[in-house]
Amino acid sequence: MEVPAACEIGPGLTVFHRGFGTVLHPCTTLGANVTLYNGVTVGRADPWVPQERSAMRRVMVEDGAVLCAGAKVVCKDGVLTVGAGTVVGANAVLTRSTGPGEIWAGAPARKVGVREGTWAPGPSPA
Repeated sequence: MEVPAACEIGPGLTVFHRGFGTVLHPCTTLGANVTLYNGVTVGRADPWVPQERSAMRRVMVEDGAVLCAGAKVVCKDGVLTVGAGTVVGANAVLTRSTGPGEIWAGAPARKVGVREGTWAPGPSPA
């Protein structure tokens, strides 16, 4: 698992399978109680552009979000936000922000559902 020191990580992070193959961009913020599975990539959608000229500013993964195995969350411009409680499905390629409690899947990812009664942002465990 590659986690640069510049990443901001909230309490309660859960990483399955030791994060094998998981890579986070330095401009990544993970909220409280985020879950990451193996093979997740959070980064830029414009890797051919030198970092200092990229329009990507940050990827924000809000509280309680789940990034399933192989999910790719890539930002090309500004800030991409994965809403609180959102699930990004296995091998999905998410290129835009989501709302809270949504389920996204596919490549490119699209909204396929809403989580009901299974999540709630709240206080992180002590």
